[in-house]
Amino acid sequence: MNVNKFYGLNELRKMYLDFFQSKGHLVMKSFSLIPHNDNSLLLINSGMAPLKPYFTKQEIPPCPRVTTCQKCIRTGDIENIGKTDRHGTFFEMLGNFSFGDYFKHEAIAWSWEFLTQVIGLEEDRLYPSVYVDDDEAFDIWNKEIGIPAERIFRFGKEDNFWEHGAGPCGPCSEIYYDRGEKYGCGKPDCTVGCDCDRYMEVWNNVFTQFENDGNGHYELLESKNIDTGMGLERLATIVQDVDSIFDVDTIKALREQVCQMAGVKYKENPKADVSIRIITDHIRSVTFMVSDGILPSNEGRGYVLRRLLRRAARHGRLLGITEKFLTTLSDTVIETSKDGYPELEEKKDFIFKIISEEEDKFNRTLDQGLGILKDMKAQILAGGGDVLSGDDAFKLYDTYGFPLDLTEEILEEDGITIDQEGFKAAMDRQRDMARKARKTTNYMGADVTVYQSIDPAVTSRFVGYEYTKYTSKISVLTTEEEIVEALVDGQNGTIIVDETPFYATSGGQEADTGIITWGDSVFAVKDTIKLSGGKIGHVGTVVKGMFKTGDSVELAIDEKKRSDTAKNHSATHLLQKALQMVLGSHVQQAGSSNNDKHLRFDFTHFSPMTADELKRVEDIVNDEIEANLPVLTKIMDLDEAKKTGAMALFGEKYDKDVRVVTMGDFSKELCGGTHVSNTGVIRAFKIVSEAGVAAGVRRIEALTGDGVFNYYAGLEQELKEAAHAAKAEPFALVKRIEALMDEVKTLSSENEKLKNKMAREALGDVMDQVQDIKGTALLAVKVDGVDMNGLMNLGDQLKARLGQGVIVLASEKDGKVNLLSMATDEAMKNGAHAGNLIKGIAKLVGGGGGGRPNMAQAGGKNPAGIDNALKEAAQVLESQLR
Repeated sequence: MNVNKFYGLNELRKMYLDFFQSKGHLVMKSFSLIPHNDNSLLLINSGMAPLKPYFTKQEIPPCPRVTTCQKCIRTGDIENIGKTDRHGTFFEMLGNFSFGDYFKHEAIAWSWEFLTQVIGLEEDRLYPSVYVDDDEAFDIWNKEIGIPAERIFRFGKEDNFWEHGAGPCGPCSEIYYDRGEKYGCGKPDCTVGCDCDRYMEVWNNVFTQFENDGNGHYELLESKNIDTGMGLERLATIVQDVDSIFDVDTIKALREQVCQMAGVKYKENPKADVSIRIITDHIRSVTFMVSDGILPSNEGRGYVLRRLLRRAARHGRLLGITEKFLTTLSDTVIETSKDGYPELEEKKDFIFKIISEEEDKFNRTLDQGLGILKDMKAQILAGGGDVLSGDDAFKLYDTYGFPLDLTEEILEEDGITIDQEGFKAAMDRQRDMARKARKTTNYMGADVTVYQSIDPAVTSRFVGYEYTKYTSKISVLTTEEEIVEALVDGQNGTIIVDETPFYATSGGQEADTGIITWGDSVFAVKDTIKLSGGKIGHVGTVVKGMFKTGDSVELAIDEKKRSDTAKNHSATHLLQKALQMVLGSHVQQAGSSNNDKHLRFDFTHFSPMTADELKRVEDIVNDEIEANLPVLTKIMDLDEAKKTGAMALFGEKYDKDVRVVTMGDFSKELCGGTHVSNTGVIRAFKIVSEAGVAAGVRRIEALTGDGVFNYYAGLEQELKEAAHAAKAEPFALVKRIEALMDEVKTLSSENEKLKNKMAREALGDVMDQVQDIKGTALLAVKVDGVDMNGLMNLGDQLKARLGQGVIVLASEKDGKVNLLSMATDEAMKNGAHAGNLIKGIAKLVGGGGGGRPNMAQAGGKNPAGIDNALKEAAQVLESQLR
């Protein structure tokens, strides 16, 4: 190193971003781990992934030069995590990007300048590589930077050419750092490209200069781009001269905390080291994922989160940690990372709540899974086998979060192995189902639609905060398949204009509908959608006439719908604050849908709300409505808005300037939707349902304004109809219902007595049919037209008359067979078992059943077999008796 200064991971992040800001780059905050409009990814896994729209020109970048430090998750090699100290699921990717601005000369020069002059790495320990045919990059390194030719490595397409199917692609130039012989393999030919840890890749410049048509044909791009990636943790490993990412300052602090909790030392026991690394890595991923609003579930990114969290919890047990521990570790992640990611601190309570609940749930699930595995193991051993089926192993893996190695470890003690091929086949079936569920996407991973063909320079301005009618010019017209110059009578299509009062579905508020007119021509707007690049599409049908590109049209929204939607949307702001007041600060919005009919609000909470809690929430909201709070909006800088305490939504992509909606001193949220002018306009609020929709997520559905009054009018009408049916006035309905219930109870009792009497009469005097089976009395008789309840009543009566013995009753009713068997205590002592007896005769009536030793029942479909079944009862009982 040229300088003897220790740089921490947080320092290095800042140094990188500051350096590229000094080179004219716009510093953009890390995007959410949840991909935006990209169906090809579950989670953001690279620095360039969220910037795809800028590379493909679907959207115009905020600046032609951008730099980021992007949080990323990769789980493709999850089975290797922990087994080596190279692999991790969470990492931060430093990147500098050029969208048609600078190219190879600047990118290479700046990477060299940062590594040697800013960080202070020795020049003679840095080795660049280039694509074998990229003479331009080779010459820049050799002639401009001054690297001797023998220290520049040319590699083939597999190593130094970046492409991902069809789309932009190009050669790469990587920079390797020689970490010294102590990290090497000791082989005399060890050099750049060796698999050992001596020569570590630290920087990768991707020169996006070609377009691949997907068939191996490359065309030179008019506008060339730079996509640079450098792993922050890997850079810190080199700068701090430590063995691996697990020894970097912030990660080491986490690793040591795991060791302290478990009472173990790192690098003393290889098996324990695997668990230590898994926990250290996974808790970082889990903390960041939850901070972006990802919640545990059994599919998609929620399943990835659940799997990582459960793996960490399970390895805690393997290390001997018996108490809950993941939230304590998460706190350390937050403390060591909040400088770069302040949202971690902001969402701290919520993160802890989600992790704690999921850890509790897994501890219960793990014990349950261990019990199931114990039964599987016992079944295998009882059958003389020594292999667990692949399907069973996969069930444990998929349902109970048992990694295959845990199942192997437990079975190993009894010499049982796993059908690995069967497990792999079950895994492949699941992956195949997931693949088939994917949509057709383009290079960006977005659904393929006609809208991708629109000029990215086209944009729309929303003027609906001020206007409900507006005149604007048509910029683009499309059918469902292509961009057109005109739409005519009867055609479905989309109209895009320069300015519009129509609100497009977003932020939980459903779209405006209405009409667009030009002279006598009318276009009915059925939906309004947001498109890439700030475009707003009005989707609908030409009712009459024709619309052409360039026409100046009048756009008019359905004002009644907008007004009612605004009431419901504004009520969700009051509702969220009320829920936090009643339930606690862990409550966060997890989704919403507001239209003119009702509001739906999803929120994080972990148990059903009580009637008292619902009433308190409802009362708080209605109090604030009655208070006529002024509803004000203000455009503010995002950071400034958060400092004022304005609530933001998980996973929402905010611009630098945001719209803050305040309702008196009660509520303050970032929101782009439309709202009432004061809360009194809402008039009334009524919760109509509360239910769970996912793990840790509840849903409230509610009404406002006319919806509330219509709701009560409906209840009143139902009350009147119920009173009419009960032949009572509404005010006397309760007493009338109570009287009717008493009457029903009396009639039911009388009905039961009559049924019992009829059953006894149908049976007649059967005591002369008692058989003696090895000294035990058996009464096996048929009675017609009696249901199972009737048979049980008869059985009790006959058992009392019989004293000691066994009773078997059979009845045909509505073409089906009911069988009942009862055994007294004395009979059971002699070996009689009612459950096994009924099982032995039920097959003769085409059915099955079973039960306890003293009483059992069965059903069947073959009444013709009743006589044989009753005869068989004597033989089955005889085989039981000692």
